[in-house]
Amino acid sequence: MICRITILASILLPTFTFAGHELKGRDIVRGQTLYSEQCASCHGAELQGQPNWQRSNDDGTLPAPPHDETGHTWHHDNQLLFTYTKLGGQGALAERGITNFNSGMPGFEDTISDEEIWDILAYIRSTWPERVQEIQAGRNPPHQ
Repeated sequence: MICRITILASILLPTFTFAGHELKGRDIVRGQTLYSEQCASCHGAELQGQPNWQRSNDDGTLPAPPHDETGHTWHHDNQLLFTYTKLGGQGALAERGITNFNSGMPGFEDTISDEEIWDILAYIRSTWPERVQEIQAGRNPPHQ
């Protein structure tokens, strides 16, 4: 009976894998160019972020964080990073029910396409050590 249930479950239930597929096969060279054009003025040409990025500005916003391994970008799942870039900090967090956060991150919805956002994120991810990439991949919900 247990064998039949196991076999039946493996046929009927979807198979899940860690997400990360959104960043596979992306144009990393284009992502690097777009990052330089759209992101580097705040997040740094070397992905180093702004000084004192963990300390609030006078207006309550935080300086732009680094996107290299020293920052917290890799602590977030791909979809949040995408939405944060597309809608801006406040828009992305509002989608997740957080409405009292004053973010300085603007949305790029009207500036860069969805595909370009994914290319930028793939470029950023490509700069992280393999260990960090693996940890970040595990933060993504499983996909079928």
